Amino acid sequence: MAQSEILSGDDFSVGFSDREVTAWGGLALFKKMLDSMGFSEAVTTWGLPEPGSNRGYDPRQLVEQFLVSIWCGACRFSHLEMVRMDNTLVRLFGWTKAAGHKALVRFFNRFDMIRNEQVQGEIYRWLFDQIHALKSVTLDLDSTVITRNGEQEGAVRGYNPGRRGRASHHPLLAFMAEARMVANFWLRPGNTHSANNVLQFLEATLARLGEKKVGLLRADSGFFDDVFLKVLEEKRIPYIIAARLNQVLQRGLYQVTGWWALEPGLELTEISYQAACWSQPRRVIVVRQSIRQRKNAPGKLCPSSRMILTFKDGVTGLLSLLWNSQLRRSGALIADVRIARTESRN
Repeated sequence: MAQSEILSGDDFSVGFSDREVTAWGGLALFKKMLDSMGFSEAVTTWGLPEPGSNRGYDPRQLVEQFLVSIWCGACRFSHLEMVRMDNTLVRLFGWTKAAGHKALVRFFNRFDMIRNEQVQGEIYRWLFDQIHALKSVTLDLDSTVITRNGEQEGAVRGYNPGRRGRASHHPLLAFMAEARMVANFWLRPGNTHSANNVLQFLEATLARLGEKKVGLLRADSGFFDDVFLKVLEEKRIPYIIAARLNQVLQRGLYQVTGWWALEPGLELTEISYQAACWSQPRRVIVVRQSIRQRKNAPGKLCPSSRMILTFKDGVTGLLSLLWNSQLRRSGALIADVRIARTESRN
């Protein structure tokens, strides 16, 4: 190894070396993490599409190279060339030679919808199996609106409060609250209702969780649907779902008695409610806040009310459930977090 020093000082030296260097030396830790997780062995069990030629690249290498490129800052296929030109990274990950970006394009073009679901399911099950500390998880369901400015497939006009009249997608998302990880996601057209295909989405999500048990499912009012609630009850999955404050429930609020005052301006009670299309009544927890006493209370009327549909019996059971599940979300259920803490002190 030839090295020449041309400038030096007390705390530095500048020189030339014939050793190959890389700006991504920190990826050695990434390599150690993948090895400790058994990543290379797991990839072979995911059912990845094999190359059509004996000169093709190993699917394991293509997946590794794709991940490394993302960690190096690649955001489009042409950026994958930065890894191909770095000989140090090629040796670090044990590749004979790095594939060009067109090889990765051809690899992903071999996926169709069925293979994509199969491979993605295997990846998620393997990933969640690595989290041994979590046996029971809190599953959050939500949907969002993504505005599109081009002509992307599935982008149509629908509910878009941010940019009315623009094309959008309306994806369905599932999150594992404790690990702050995405458990599942489906991309849907922009004119899709929040609860559309939610049953199939739930089944796919539960399959991806593998041996993990859902200790609590949380969702907003977009999933306030009788068919969905029946499935959760049949599967014995505890749930907390925000109820739609329709006219029937609003009229019922004026007849409710037995409010439990937790602190000034914050009260709670429970009612039994059965919609016209429901086969049985369900328990609804009503939380109301006074905007005069609580400046950050949501809503424009006094009192401001929030109705939560729950599968647990008794108010105390709900509070205990919220506390034990270490609820972290703010907004719709922030009042319930304060309720749990108040009860625990008493």
